[in-house]
Amino acid sequence: MIAVTINFNSIIKITDDQFYQLCRENPDVKFERNAEGEIIVMSPTGGETGNYNFEIATDFGIWNRQTQLGVCFDSSTCFQLPSGANRSPDVSWIEKSRWDALTPEQKQKFPPIAPDFVLELMSPTDSLKDTQDKMQEYMNNQVKLGWLINRKTRRVEISRQGQEIEVLECPTELSGEDILPGFVLNLQTLWQ
Repeated sequence: MIAVTINFNSIIKITDDQFYQLCRENPDVKFERNAEGEIIVMSPTGGETGNYNFEIATDFGIWNRQTQLGVCFDSSTCFQLPSGANRSPDVSWIEKSRWDALTPEQKQKFPPIAPDFVLELMSPTDSLKDTQDKMQEYMNNQVKLGWLINRKTRRVEISRQGQEIEVLECPTELSGEDILPGFVLNLQTLWQ
């Protein structure tokens, strides 16, 4: 995915409502916004990455339906993080009581909450540094567990709140640990 960052800050500070409206008026464009208020325009993923994203999200959805512990989101969901950034992880999950504490209006727009879990699956054109920076931004905003999966290098970087990043080389599965109790993601098909 190729991303272009645009800085309008010297001209106008885009409010949360204006950013939401910008996204609604341009539904065919994927926007994010970093904590500095810069707008990030992202291209759609290719077919292969889209398929892997779908398969991973399906595994999360099945687990969540069985456990009913929270709410799952796909890459089209944009969250307003505590820093003011607006980000859309490829897969994310929020514990049920935290989600239920939001008002109906907050749930309808870009939820003003950091997910408990995020997953980023790198596309062939993604920048590793940009994706790592994005994962660090999630951690800075109180995300508890994050997985950055790089199919090209067969590497997974696991971010945990308050801990050093753990790097795994070609793991066959990932555990949801105590954040996603009982969830295990099989990675063998990703490495084919």
